[in-house]
Amino acid sequence: MDSTRIETRIGIRASAEHIWELIGDLERWQHWNPYEQNVEGAIRQGAVIRYQEAYPDIPARQAQAVVVDWVPVGKLVINDKRGFLSNSSRFIILDEVEKGATIVTMGIMFAGLRGEMFHDKHRAKLRQAMEQIGERLKEAVEA
Repeated sequence: MDSTRIETRIGIRASAEHIWELIGDLERWQHWNPYEQNVEGAIRQGAVIRYQEAYPDIPARQAQAVVVDWVPVGKLVINDKRGFLSNSSRFIILDEVEKGATIVTMGIMFAGLRGEMFHDKHRAKLRQAMEQIGERLKEAVEA
């Protein structure tokens, strides 16, 4: 197996532009994302984003990810070398299916032997966290 993925989707009654305002403001992630806190950096190709990763029942860690792909008002992909034989890619994709209605796809992809082992061990907790992040983003946008 080359990689494993946890992915969730949620429909939000808002434009992609409105949702991107929250996603693009890294300092305000803590208002809708309880698991990736103290986010610093910039969203641009090759930029470094630093944050504290604290998923339920998984030891907290300082993460340093690089923006590897982004499309304003559309997509953000960051890669994090988690350690020897372990990488992860965190992604958020916006698809405005009609005016004022957007599907948000978000998740984490793990690669490398240890990345796959981490995924297998924590899959249920990470899936639940991704679903909660989506729900909180929806609440923040629709409020």
